[in-house]
Amino acid sequence: MDQNQRASRVYQLQPNRTAIIDLFNLYLGRNSQQKPEDSAREPPNKTQKRVTALNRELPPRNEQFLSDFGQLQSQFQDQDQLRATTESVLISLVVQCCSHSPRAEFLLFALRSLSSINYINWDTLLPSLLSSVSNAENSAGPMNQAIASASTTPLSQTGILTSPNNSSNFQSSNPASPLPSIQGFGSPAQSATEPLSTAAQSPTKSSIRDNAISSLRQLCCKIVLMALEYNIKPVTHAEIFNHMLNWLVNWDQRQHGGLDESDGAKSWRPDKAVIDWLHSCLDVIWLLVEEDKCRVPFYEILRTGLQFIENIPDDEALFTLILEIHRRRDMMAMHMQMLDQHLHCPAFGTHRFLPQAFTSIPGEGAANLRYSPITYPSVLGEPLHGEELANSIQRGSLDWERALRCIRHAFRTSPSPDWWRRVLLLAPAYRQAGQPPSLGAVFTYDMICEATIDRIVELLKLTNSEVNCWQEWLVFSDIFYFLMKSGCIDFVDFVDKLVSRLTECDHHILRTNHVTWLLAQIIRVELVLNALNTDPRKMETTVKILSFHREDRSSDPNHPQSILLDYISSCQNLRIYSINTAIRDHTNNEQLQKGKQIDGWWRQVSKGERMMDYMSLDDRSIGMFWVVSYTMTQPACETVMNWLTSAGVTDYLPGPNVAPNERYTVLRETSPLPISLLSGLSIHLLCKLAQQMEESLFSSQVVPSIAMVETYARLMLIAPHSLFRSLFSHLAQRNPTLLSKPGVSLLAVEILNYRLLPLYRYQGKSKSLMYDVTKIISALKGKRGDHRLFRLAENLCMNLILSLRDFFLVKKEGKGPTEFTETLNRITISSLAIIIKTRGIAEADHMLLIQTMLEQILGNSQHTWSERTLRYYPALLREALIGRMDKRSLAIQAWQQVETTVINQCTQLFSPSADPTYFMTYIGHSFPQHRQHLCAGAWILMQGHPENINSANLARVLREFSPEEVTLNIYTMVDVLLHHIHVELQHGHSLQDLLLKACANLAFFMWTHELLPMDILLLALTDRDDDPYALHIVISLLDKQELQQRVKLFCMNRGPPEHWLYSGTFKRVELQKALGNHLSWKERYPTFFDDVAARLLPVIPLIIYRLIENDAMDPADRILDKYSSFLAYHPLRFTFVRDILAYFYAHLPGKLIVRILSVLDLSKVQKLPKSSMIPFSESFPHHISSSNPAICPLPPPDYFAALLFGIVNNVIPPLNTNSKEISSTSLRSQHKSPPTSQSRLPNTSDGQKSFYQIQDPGTYTQLVLDTAVIEILSLPVSPSQIVSSLVQIVVHIQPTLIQSSNGLHSSPSNAILPNSPSGGSTDSMSAGRSTPSTSGVNTTNFVSRSGCTSQQLSCLLIQACGLLLAQLPLDFHSQLYMEASRLIKDSWWLTDGKRSKGELDSAVGYALLDPTWAAQDNTSTAIGNIVALLHSFFSNLPQEWLEGTHVIIKHLRPITSVAMLRIAFRIMGPLLLRLAGAHSLFNKTLQLLLNTMVDVFGRNSQPSIPVEASEIADLIDFLHHVVHYEGQGGPVQSNSKPRPEVLALCGRAAENLRPDIQHLLSHLKPDMSSSIYAATYPKMVQNSA
Repeated sequence: MDQNQRASRVYQLQPNRTAIIDLFNLYLGRNSQQKPEDSAREPPNKTQKRVTALNRELPPRNEQFLSDFGQLQSQFQDQDQLRATTESVLISLVVQCCSHSPRAEFLLFALRSLSSINYINWDTLLPSLLSSVSNAENSAGPMNQAIASASTTPLSQTGILTSPNNSSNFQSSNPASPLPSIQGFGSPAQSATEPLSTAAQSPTKSSIRDNAISSLRQLCCKIVLMALEYNIKPVTHAEIFNHMLNWLVNWDQRQHGGLDESDGAKSWRPDKAVIDWLHSCLDVIWLLVEEDKCRVPFYEILRTGLQFIENIPDDEALFTLILEIHRRRDMMAMHMQMLDQHLHCPAFGTHRFLPQAFTSIPGEGAANLRYSPITYPSVLGEPLHGEELANSIQRGSLDWERALRCIRHAFRTSPSPDWWRRVLLLAPAYRQAGQPPSLGAVFTYDMICEATIDRIVELLKLTNSEVNCWQEWLVFSDIFYFLMKSGCIDFVDFVDKLVSRLTECDHHILRTNHVTWLLAQIIRVELVLNALNTDPRKMETTVKILSFHREDRSSDPNHPQSILLDYISSCQNLRIYSINTAIRDHTNNEQLQKGKQIDGWWRQVSKGERMMDYMSLDDRSIGMFWVVSYTMTQPACETVMNWLTSAGVTDYLPGPNVAPNERYTVLRETSPLPISLLSGLSIHLLCKLAQQMEESLFSSQVVPSIAMVETYARLMLIAPHSLFRSLFSHLAQRNPTLLSKPGVSLLAVEILNYRLLPLYRYQGKSKSLMYDVTKIISALKGKRGDHRLFRLAENLCMNLILSLRDFFLVKKEGKGPTEFTETLNRITISSLAIIIKTRGIAEADHMLLIQTMLEQILGNSQHTWSERTLRYYPALLREALIGRMDKRSLAIQAWQQVETTVINQCTQLFSPSADPTYFMTYIGHSFPQHRQHLCAGAWILMQGHPENINSANLARVLREFSPEEVTLNIYTMVDVLLHHIHVELQHGHSLQDLLLKACANLAFFMWTHELLPMDILLLALTDRDDDPYALHIVISLLDKQELQQRVKLFCMNRGPPEHWLYSGTFKRVELQKALGNHLSWKERYPTFFDDVAARLLPVIPLIIYRLIENDAMDPADRILDKYSSFLAYHPLRFTFVRDILAYFYAHLPGKLIVRILSVLDLSKVQKLPKSSMIPFSESFPHHISSSNPAICPLPPPDYFAALLFGIVNNVIPPLNTNSKEISSTSLRSQHKSPPTSQSRLPNTSDGQKSFYQIQDPGTYTQLVLDTAVIEILSLPVSPSQIVSSLVQIVVHIQPTLIQSSNGLHSSPSNAILPNSPSGGSTDSMSAGRSTPSTSGVNTTNFVSRSGCTSQQLSCLLIQACGLLLAQLPLDFHSQLYMEASRLIKDSWWLTDGKRSKGELDSAVGYALLDPTWAAQDNTSTAIGNIVALLHSFFSNLPQEWLEGTHVIIKHLRPITSVAMLRIAFRIMGPLLLRLAGAHSLFNKTLQLLLNTMVDVFGRNSQPSIPVEASEIADLIDFLHHVVHYEGQGGPVQSNSKPRPEVLALCGRAAENLRPDIQHLLSHLKPDMSSSIYAATYPKMVQNSA
């Protein structure tokens, strides 16, 4: 098609366009004559009717425009097409004529005129105009090849043929932008064919283009300002807003390839044209967000990055907007941050929870992220974490100090390696290219490096203070080795920084060889060896390492530690010399001589055949052997192994009739290596020992001795960071077939069940171990005759399930039916009940998963829980279980159907003259429904006389059954025997006789002939507590002397409960005596720690639970008394005491509480050595031993204050953690025994504990915190009294501390806040009330011993009180909410009607707006302290328990003032972020806050003082933000949007507000005609509808 044909077709399609162009050309004074070359564009049909507008020689007056346009309009029928064409032409003219002032003015006049007759549709014109402007600016590049005609050239009749978005002017591959052609009025035209080869290089032409863009934007803003006078749609407002903000943010970006190097951004100043359009742009934005119209919520400015533009122009108007953004951002962020936010730091006393869920992260990674230890507040106040954020924290900032405070506290409290792995970033030198960012990492290498050096300096100061801190050094070296091996510390850089610190800042503190010893521990780590071998700075680093050497001069030169430190320099020199011989010049003769002395000592003790006796080494020999472990690792390792095998081997005969080929060769017993000796060996030697022992334990043909197994367990316990390995995974990696070898799995499970269970909980590996053990159980439960390993693995799984302290999935994959046995399914439900009731459900996603988990369990379980059990279960479980059908009647029916057949089979099997051949017939051909009733049939045949049956045959049959069949037999037999008792009672038999016969029969099964596992049988009876006789039988069995004798024998053979301290020789119990006939039947592999009595350790606590549920308090007391010495072997007895007190809180009599506490040996608590003491308060036994609990007085305030100060000193990370600021005196005071008083601080004060000393609960912080919980739960006083006492301490703590801190007094009143409540004012604490002005706490010693100022200590006490209350049951929470709301409502400055509104606002602002108020001055308010307490409390609550937080606002309502409204928002605001993943709870909380607004600003509300809507602008901004935050499920992004149901909720609430407030919330509605959010995402709102 030729050009003429195309032109003709265009003309035919849009005949109106030519007329409109001609009309505008006429009024713009542009020549309408065609150029000669345009003649070819004439349509071929000359006779075609041409429609034209009036044409005059001179431009007519503007007033004529509407008349002429009306005439043109009347010539066309399709008015919609004419309107669209008019808008398209106008947009083109705006782009081309923007730099011509008169023409631009006319275009504005034309637009206003057309708008006046409603001819302009602003909702279509403005988006097209803004899009065209953007396209025009983007096309104005430096490589344009042609320039359009000058502005004096008329608009071509064929100009823009389609809409601007599709115009060839804007979309051609190499467009000629119209902008450069728009020159000033009177500028000469530029030929369209003039080349542009030098245009991009010309500053003049660049300036012309910049001026053109400025003019275009200026004109565009004027058009927008005009349009805003009319009603346009929200979606158009949003479009305008986004374009205006984009222009402002990118105001300094050039359209011609950016600034030249010589024209830097710093030297460039905006000219008048830029300032003009900037001001116009700002006018548009202010008009959009003005409160009267609220076309766009001001919040939309807050979530942009406008205030962070790199080059803010020197313009007051823009600076004013940025200041306002900062002000309102800060106000909004305040509502999201907790009071004392900068002090909130993990205590490692309990899990902490992130305030958002990570639904996109699968599996265990998401679970780990929940426990991120710290978050950093963003500029919007929302909590953030992650690698990129951590790297952005500036050294010296408040967030940096909080991060270091957390890491330093971690060094003191030793959280698990799993925690370190999740939160630390690898050092940059060890990061691989392309490695994805770590989502859970919150600490950078610089942070960990600085904190590590701080800890070294702190320990050096302790050492120089003559404090015995060797234990601290050992614990720290374990962590340090782990961090170095993991690549979290760059060795070369670390040495540089350490040298700098010790030589420049703390040059006087390096007096010993502890640093040399510490570096000697890691010298063999692969990353360190690589650095010393290949790093360019290896020589410089080596010299720096040697510079740490000091000549150790100890007061006790024969002490093992002194000897090690004396020789460690020589050890390190020898090692470094083997790496780099060039260091010889840096060594001295004394070190060489010491090296010879080491060799001489070793040759002397190792010569001849005499074995080194580790049990009789003197101190000097121990020290020298420690030294050898650093220089001769392999010989030292061989020596240890030789010691453990020195007693030789012997044949093990598991039974009297054992064939020679079934005998095992077993190592004879020696004494295990004492932990005091092992702890001083080098970590490298410990690693080699662990590897060598694993080879002997699991790969050798010789059965290891108990001493070797015990020594291996001790290795794992003394270095949990350096040595821990997941045993099953580790063995599988060594040899995939290893676990299938006889005895290997048995030994591994024994070690795990009886030695390392607390270690796995500490490491956070209990769940993964549970999944591994479940695989063993699943493989064996249907396998005939394999009972020993199955029952041992099942017992381990019981312990693991009961050890878990948070929600868990029964399957690792989370899908499909559980692989648990019936017993494990029941225990899982019990464990879940304990977890939920005592610790709550941590996360919202867990609350969703729990239903799936219950379905998995109940789908494979036949059990029905009794009403008495369910009444103590948490509501979530109770509702799921209460409607479950009781299948016992079906079980009895099944028994009755097969009873005759089963009795007949049992008669043939168990009669004294039974046919031997029938046994094999029965095993091979009996039906499953008959087999499962075998034990029930045997029980019926006994008739109370077990001797009536052939026990040998019964034992043979049960051994041939699979473990699953034996379990099913047990549960069936229990149902049948209980049913039989009821039937016999109806026949007139004596209940006592029936119970005696039942017990005799069961004794026959359990311990007379040991036919059935007694742990499973006792659990089966206990689970039938809905039968009135089941628990009677259980109690009778536990009272049996046979069982008690068996337990006593176990305790005698087992040794002390603290097995790691035992220095004697372990005695191996015979297999049959340890396991009984059933489990030891065909087994030959000897036992180590296993015993059928030990299998009762997880069972007896469950029996105690069930007895209490059934109000059998006296039997529970009696059983605890009889088995208290046995429960001392329970690996998690401390947790058991804490959980049972919390589970049954307010339902336990005082006598039983004391008995439960006796499990912890409370009566001997002050007689135990400090290393094993549970840190109870000295006065605690007195408070729980009252003869009449009903009238037991409330403990004095000093007692509760002592609990809080104990948490401050041992749990809360201290504020004075910078080692540069810690004096030796304060360090000594921290390690000095405290003065004795009635309420002594619970602080053992003898240094950091190793893990093996506090295996339960795992860290000393947890021990102190849970001990305080146990004390409070044990007090015979009401929760309201306890909460009131604690809250009163918090409310009055600041003035109390000030009055007792040697002259510290409150600061003078601030002139700006003359009526702000002061901490020194008694009115601020309790005006109008009769309570005293002090808390009654004697704090004379507390402030001096804390090492903090009184202001800091008050903040920490508030944190401690919140943390403690969060651990207590829900009874305490409701009391806290009631007490807090009462104190707030009783505050004098809320109840005093004489106070002016200004004074009230001043007081609220002072108390609540500044998150750091309490740490900055000596003033506080009761309300401020209460809100800080609630925030600390909230931050430690699990997700589920946050549901109750609404109570406090309900108690505060009705809210009648803005001051109280702000308090309500300040209390609940930070919670909304926590609830972002819990939509239902978020909606309830948001609804509650909106209702409080209705109380004050409702349509029918009549406040005493009129309040303008603008005074709560920050609350409006906050509501917008949290709605977006919840919609995103985390930090707000540019594309975040509210959820439809939340918009609907806000919309319903807004209907009850005053019109002016309702107006400010108009965008939080699902109405597309008023909300930019609904209009911008219309599909979202349609879906919700």
